[in-house]
Amino acid sequence: MKFARNKAYTLTLLSTLSAMAWSVPAYAADQDASQAVAPAPETEADEGQSDIIVTGAARAQRRFDVSYAVNSLSQEDVQRIAPKNFADLLSTVPGIQVEATGGEVQNITRVRGIPTDRGYLIFQQDGLPLYHEIDGQFFNSGEGMNRFDLMTERVEIVRGGPAPIYASSAAAIANNITVTGGPESRGKAQITLGDTGLYRLDAMQSGPIGENTYYAIGGFLRQHDGYRDSGFPSDRGGQIRANLKRDLDNGFLKVSVQYTNDHNLFYLPIPVADPRNPSVSLDPFIDYHTGTMNSPSLRGVNIKYRDGAGVTQGLNRDLADGRHMRFFNAGIQYEGDFDGWLVSAKGGYTQGKSSFDAFYSTTNPASATTFAASYLNASRTAFGADVTRLGYALAGTNGATVYDPSAASGLVMSGQYRASESEFYSGQADLSITRKFETGFGTHDVRAGVYGSIYGNTQFIAYQDMLIEVSGQPRTLDLLAYSATGAVLGSVTQNGVLRYTTTLNQGDGDAKMVALYANDTWDITEGLRVDGGFRKEWYDYDGYALLSTAANLGDATTLADDATRAFTGGKVINTLKPTATNWTIGANYDFNGNLGVYGRISNLEVPPQLGSTINTTPVRTNASVVKTKARQFEVGVKASFGPAYLYVTGFYTKFDPFNASFIAFNPDTGRNDQAIPFIGEATAKGVEIDGRIKPVRWFELAGSVTWADPQYRNLANTSGADPSAVNGNQIIREPKFFGNVRPSVRFPVGDGELEIAGRYEWTGRRYVDLFNLTSLPAYQTFGASASMTYGDWRVQVVGDNLTNAKGLTEGNPRTDQLAGQGASDAIYGRPLFGRNFRFILSRSW
Repeated sequence: MKFARNKAYTLTLLSTLSAMAWSVPAYAADQDASQAVAPAPETEADEGQSDIIVTGAARAQRRFDVSYAVNSLSQEDVQRIAPKNFADLLSTVPGIQVEATGGEVQNITRVRGIPTDRGYLIFQQDGLPLYHEIDGQFFNSGEGMNRFDLMTERVEIVRGGPAPIYASSAAAIANNITVTGGPESRGKAQITLGDTGLYRLDAMQSGPIGENTYYAIGGFLRQHDGYRDSGFPSDRGGQIRANLKRDLDNGFLKVSVQYTNDHNLFYLPIPVADPRNPSVSLDPFIDYHTGTMNSPSLRGVNIKYRDGAGVTQGLNRDLADGRHMRFFNAGIQYEGDFDGWLVSAKGGYTQGKSSFDAFYSTTNPASATTFAASYLNASRTAFGADVTRLGYALAGTNGATVYDPSAASGLVMSGQYRASESEFYSGQADLSITRKFETGFGTHDVRAGVYGSIYGNTQFIAYQDMLIEVSGQPRTLDLLAYSATGAVLGSVTQNGVLRYTTTLNQGDGDAKMVALYANDTWDITEGLRVDGGFRKEWYDYDGYALLSTAANLGDATTLADDATRAFTGGKVINTLKPTATNWTIGANYDFNGNLGVYGRISNLEVPPQLGSTINTTPVRTNASVVKTKARQFEVGVKASFGPAYLYVTGFYTKFDPFNASFIAFNPDTGRNDQAIPFIGEATAKGVEIDGRIKPVRWFELAGSVTWADPQYRNLANTSGADPSAVNGNQIIREPKFFGNVRPSVRFPVGDGELEIAGRYEWTGRRYVDLFNLTSLPAYQTFGASASMTYGDWRVQVVGDNLTNAKGLTEGNPRTDQLAGQGASDAIYGRPLFGRNFRFILSRSW
C-alpha cells in the first residue's frame, strides 16, 4: 500500500483548497448554509414546512421548496423512532427497502428497486463521504462507518433527484449533519438498556469557548450481547467526535475529528426447516428468533494455507472479534461570502483498519447418513481398504466423544468461516462557488465545483469450510474413518475443519479520481423553477492480486488439507481508467405555499469499483467489469398544510447495461468459484408515499408506503446458462410492496407529557433466485413505545416485534441464485429478530 505517497497527494489537495479559500479577503457575513439546523416550529401552522434541507441543493432551502424527494430526520425524530440500527432508521423512509437482520451494521438497503445490496445509497458526513466508494474490503462506507449518536444533529436522505450530481455513484444520499456548537451551551446524556444484554451510554456537550468560537464533542460507548444467542457479546466499542467552529466576518471555519473503534458480530442465514421435509420446523434445534450458527466453538479457528515461498502458514481467528472497524477521520470546512460569491471548501482524510470474522451459510443441511456416505470412497483411498464406516465425534476429541446425529435432528451441515484483513485510507476534498444572478427573465442560482479523492485499501481474505451440528451455538464435528474393530484410521475433517482455505486472496489497490460538477437553479416566475446539472468523473485505478493454486499440505491423517489454496509467488497487475458522466434536469411548480408538483429526469453512471483491480482475473478479460448505467425518471405531487403533509412520487428507473453477474458457492470444491455472468437490463417502476396527518394536537399518524415492480429484462449469459426464463421476473430479494405506519398520541400528565406510539410494518413477497422458484413470504411486524417527558428528563420504553412475528430475509445467497432452495417457500434465511425491549433514560441541559 502506497500510504505515504497517496497521503502526500491528499494533503497537497487539501492544502490547495484551503489556500484557495483563504486567498480572497473577507467581506460581508453570511449564514452557514451547510450547517443550518432546522429551527423549531414557532406555531403548529408552520410545522411540516420548516425543515431546512442542504443536501442536493446549491444553498439551504425548505423541504417543500425543493424539486426532488427528500426526508430530514432530526434527533427528536430518531428519538421517537428509537431504531435498532441505522438501517432500521432508514426503513421509515419511503422508497428504501431494508433488511435490518444482519446486526448493528452490515445490513442491506435498496433504493427504488435498484438491484444491489447497497442500492447506490451514498453516506456522507457534513457533505463528504468518510470513504469514497460504497464498499471497501468487507466494510461499507455507509452504516459500517457512520454510526448515529447524539453528535448527529439530523440525517437528510435524498432519493433520486440531483443525487448523481452531488456524490459519486449515487442514486440516493444519506447526509449526516453533525452537531456544531453555538452561543448557547447545551448538552445531553442518555443511557440505553435492553433485555438482549444491551448497555449503552451516549453523551454530547456543545457551546462557546470564546468570542465567535464554539465547540461540540460527544459519542457513545456500548456493549451488547446481541439479538441472537452467540455465547459471547455481539457488539462492543464506541466512537467520539468533536469539532471547533470559528465565526469569521464573512463566514466560518470548522475543523473536526472522529475516532471509531467498534466490534460488531455479523448474523447470517440459518436453516429453519428440514430440507428432507420442508414442512418440519427446525425450531427445536435452532430457535427461529434467537438461534444462530455463531458459536463459542468458533473462537479458536486455525486457518492453514501455503504462502508464496512454499511455507505452510497458520492463522488463529476468533469469531467473537466480528467486524472490527477502527478508523480516524480529520476534516476541515470553510465557507465565506465574498460580495455575493459564496465559496465553500471542505476536505477530510480517513485512515483505518478493518478485521472481519464471520461464519457464512453455504449449503442446506444434509442427512448425516447421506453426508458421511459421500466421503466413504475418498476415505478408503486415503486411509486404506480397512475403512468400513464413517462416524461423527465432537471436534478435536479423536473419537473419544461420539456424536450421534440421530439423537438430534439427524442432520449435519457445513458453513464457511471467513477471515479478512484490510487497511484503508481515503482523502477527499470539495471546492465550490455559488452565485445568484438576476436576469431579465428570472433568477439563476449557479453552483460550480470540483471534487477529488485519493483512496485505497489492502486485501487479505481466507475462507475455509467447517462441519457443524444443526443447533444454536453449534459444536464443530469431526467425521472419522473407522475399521471393523472400531479403530480410528483417519479423519475426513480436522478439528472441525472440512476443507482448509478454499479461497485465498491478497492484493492492494489505489485510486485517484476527480470530478467537475455544476448546477443551475432557475426561478423563472413565482412558483416556477427549473434546475439542471452535470457531473463528469475521471478515475485512475492501480492494483494487483497474488495468484494462487490448489495444493495438498501433506497431512496423511486427514482429507481436510487435500485441496487447500497456496500462493504461487506470482501476481496479476491491473490498471483501469473508467469515466462517468451524470446529469439531471428537473422542474417544479408551486400553485401556492401549500401545493406543488415536480418532475425530473437524470442519468446515473456507476463505473467499476477499485475492487475490480484487486482480482486475479485481468480486468481486460473480466466480463463482469461493466459500467452500470441508469436513466431515472420522477414525477411528484407535494402538499403541506400546517402539521400535515403528503409527498407522492412516481418513479421509473432503467438500468442498461445492468451487471447481474455473481460468484456462486461450489459445494464440490467448497470454493466460491462458479462465475455466472449475466449482463442485461433491469427496470423498476413504482410509487412512494410519505405523509403525516395531525387532526388534533394530541394525535398524529405518520407513515410511508412504496409499491414497485422490479424486473430483469434482456439478460444475456456467455457461459451457457439460459436467461430466457429470467426475463420479466421479480428481481431477487425485492418486494413489490412495503411500508409502515406510525400512530402516536400525546397528553399531559401533571407537569410532564406522556407519548404512546406504535409502528406497524409490512414487507411483501420476495424471491431468492433469478427464476422465482423459492419465495420469501410476506410478513408484518408491530412495535410500540411509551415515553414520559418531565422538564429536562425523558424516559422511554421501546418494544420491537411484539407479536414475535416470523419473517425471512436474504435467503442463502451463496447457493440460491440459480436453483432456489428446492422448496416453494424458503427453508434457509435470516429471520427477523424476536420480541425485545429497550429502556432509555436521557437528560438535556
